[in-house]
Amino acid sequence: MVEQMRLWEEVKCLAGAQQARLAVAFDLQQRREQAAAGVPVEEQGAGVAAQIALARRESPARGSRLLGLAKTLTGMPRTFAAFRSGLLNEWRVTLVIKETICLSVEDRAGVDEELAADTGALDGAGDKAIIATVRAAAYRRDPASVAKRAARAVSERCVSLRPAPDTMTYLTALLPVTQGVAAYAALAKEADAARSAGDGRSRGQVMADTLVERITGTPGGISGVEIQLVMTDRTLLQADAEPARLPGYGTVPAAWARDIALTGEARNSETAPQSLTGRGSDAVTVGIAGEDASADDVAGLRQLDLWVRRLYTAPGSGELVAMDSKARLFPAGLKRFLQIRDDTCRTPYCDAPIRHHDHITAWHNGGPTSAGNGQGLCEACNHTKETPGWTAKPVPGPRHTVATTTPTGHTYHSTAPPLPGTNVAKPAAAVAESRPPAVVQVGMAAPPTSAPRRPVRRASRKMSGVP
Repeated sequence: MVEQMRLWEEVKCLAGAQQARLAVAFDLQQRREQAAAGVPVEEQGAGVAAQIALARRESPARGSRLLGLAKTLTGMPRTFAAFRSGLLNEWRVTLVIKETICLSVEDRAGVDEELAADTGALDGAGDKAIIATVRAAAYRRDPASVAKRAARAVSERCVSLRPAPDTMTYLTALLPVTQGVAAYAALAKEADAARSAGDGRSRGQVMADTLVERITGTPGGISGVEIQLVMTDRTLLQADAEPARLPGYGTVPAAWARDIALTGEARNSETAPQSLTGRGSDAVTVGIAGEDASADDVAGLRQLDLWVRRLYTAPGSGELVAMDSKARLFPAGLKRFLQIRDDTCRTPYCDAPIRHHDHITAWHNGGPTSAGNGQGLCEACNHTKETPGWTAKPVPGPRHTVATTTPTGHTYHSTAPPLPGTNVAKPAAAVAESRPPAVVQVGMAAPPTSAPRRPVRRASRKMSGVP
């Protein structure tokens, strides 16, 4: 069995090398076709990485990296040979490319010759050892380019957010080393002072809480930024166990979502509220636009505005078809509708945040501005869709579905994700007879500190976003 595992690992490497070879050939072929069609030189190659991503069932960003890796490998024959033979897997080949990408083609070939990866020079080395070896060789070849790359890295500073287990999240900042060390030292100093004064939190907890407080300006962390939870009415009103969905994060437990909606903070399940009744009378009253609920049925926090918006779903499939209209400080209702329905970029395998609200059939081609002809896309995917040879159209399906066809004639389908409470596993007949899930969206935001506190008005019954 050990020998078989080693064999299959080598097969994986061989397959990855073959994919890289095909990617380079496909890029060349597409560029030739685009040149023959009169596409300007600076625009040639557009959409190639996206097609590679779809073929490999990867995100467009990942497809771009894979194409770049493949094209760079053509100038490093020894590293490519080590990849084909299984001496280096795809990840470690990526590390080699990453540390030499700043070099000229000639210097990169020189590093490739010096390392002689195909002879097993890097065999048995860990990731850090490979990075150190390649980085040293690159610096010897062209120290100026390596230094220039380090200086350019400052422009790549950014902040990112990604989900972590157990309703936690990773908030990551890529900073210049001086700024990063200074920020960490300030948080550590605050934590040490708090613990010296008898604070019972751990050092890490104090640092995390201080970070949130200093960024948002409020101890709870919610400061004029709305947090929108999508859940079934049964989860909110009847303590049902159906999970909710938090935009920008994903699926969250029902009790956690219910607690956040009612208190602004997650507590232990033993103390989580089990219904919307029995709250303190001094809490702020909020509005809910339900058939049988009144504004007095729901209570919130003193420090938070809370609103509830109904989402109307189709019988059987649970497809979002409409929703209550305006809530304060939000963009147009139809954009909001697409955000809730699509959640993330609708391109297959891409889960980037929605940045553009796109006409599936272009407006200048007669496409209407409607929910049926709209989809949420990230910026990169929207630009790719507009390149020559790409087409898209809505197609009938259990939920909103888009068929995207690439310049090679391959078609890929994207279906809007099911809303909480939708049972996509039921047989069609059973689904048709079932009661459609009633879904609500809960939003909260701290009011401006300078403005007087006002209760939220009852939401309007008028619907927006209906095709």
